[in-house]
Amino acid sequence: MARERNERLAAVVAETNWSQTQLAGRIVRVAEENGADTLRHIGRSHVSMWILGTRPTGQAPAILCETLSRKLQRTITLREIGLLPGIEDELAAPQWSADPLATLIDLGNRELDMERRHLLATSAYSVVGLSLPSTSWWNDAPSRGASRASSSGRTVGAGDVESIREMTTLFSRRDQRRGGGAGRAALVAYLRTEAVGHLGGRFMNERVRREAFSAVAELTYLNGWMAFDASEQSVAQHYLSLAVSLAAEADDAPLAGHILRAMAHQAGDLGHRDQALNLATASVEGARFTRASPRERALLGVVHARTLAATGNRNGATAALLRAENDLRSATSTDEEPSRVFFFSEASLAHETACALRDLGDLSGAQREFRRSVRTRQAEAFSRTHAVTLGYLGAVQVQQGNIERACEAWGRALDAMDGVQSGRARDTVIQMRRLLSPFRGRGSDIVAQLDDRARQALGRVA
Repeated sequence: MARERNERLAAVVAETNWSQTQLAGRIVRVAEENGADTLRHIGRSHVSMWILGTRPTGQAPAILCETLSRKLQRTITLREIGLLPGIEDELAAPQWSADPLATLIDLGNRELDMERRHLLATSAYSVVGLSLPSTSWWNDAPSRGASRASSSGRTVGAGDVESIREMTTLFSRRDQRRGGGAGRAALVAYLRTEAVGHLGGRFMNERVRREAFSAVAELTYLNGWMAFDASEQSVAQHYLSLAVSLAAEADDAPLAGHILRAMAHQAGDLGHRDQALNLATASVEGARFTRASPRERALLGVVHARTLAATGNRNGATAALLRAENDLRSATSTDEEPSRVFFFSEASLAHETACALRDLGDLSGAQREFRRSVRTRQAEAFSRTHAVTLGYLGAVQVQQGNIERACEAWGRALDAMDGVQSGRARDTVIQMRRLLSPFRGRGSDIVAQLDDRARQALGRVA
């Protein structure tokens, strides 16, 4: 088996016409794009060992596949190079041409299988997968949805759609309080075993069909967002892309914009600034923006501002921030708005504004907005984001040279993390300890106590 694996890998490498040194260099480049720190110092010896029989571990197999795929301009799977004999292939980059319903069913099946789910968790986020579909793809999506044939005898009505939306609200509110790592397994099970089944049924009418696809799209988006928050980046990317496809088939432009905004948020957090800007720009184009409610327009706009700030466009970011402020100000309690924007309030806008100002180098403005976010948020209902905001606030205060205030903010952040399961919250603790490092050993009890609390928190906040 090992000999066959080595021969298959060697054959694909030979097809690239690269030397092992060239392959190692390309792997480093792809690893850097995907944030795979452990592969940033790879050399020819590692590649030689893989071809001679040592199995790559961690993110290395997925990075190797993506590197070879880019060179050969076709998808190279782990099975093709002999790294998954008898086991399901690694996730390839999301494909807009794929059938979203079939892909969603397959992805759900993988997640419900514990062995295959582990493989998904170690797969790599794909920068290639961030490319946007063509204009014709968007234009044709509603007709593709309307022409879908029924695959079951089930009749789907408005009550079924409402049931899916009720479950989405339940999981969404739990995510805001407890984080994406808490309860996502239950969401996956509900999505795959019940919600997706509605899309293969017969619909009472075309309106019910669109609403059913929209409801499942939103639930799929929530699953992706929770995976993102739990630091399962590749899984999140696939669910978010599938959610866009389902929303497009439902002809729900505002929902598609909402999901593209989430993809931009993820790409930006992972350091892919140009791709994040492309996604955020698409979220505020055409009907995705104009058909959205004022509150949702404010959300799309402020994330667009963040991506402009991250790419150094100060004027564009400032204009987008002002527009988002105006859109939120114009939102009223009588607006017909989707329940998915229930969380977006003054506190949320202030948090995103602070991140944009921080990236523009305006630390005073960032501190002011982070503090406004903390002051105006309903902390108990939004514990996860409250903890992250306080973590960011402390980081800005350290940059301003105020370690005492930073420790106060970080202490409150750790308090808010009690019961939270969130990769993003955990990342703020890691950053906290890194920024505390220069102050260790200076005899400060406050620093020592906070650092000890942060160390213990890393074992609780998954």
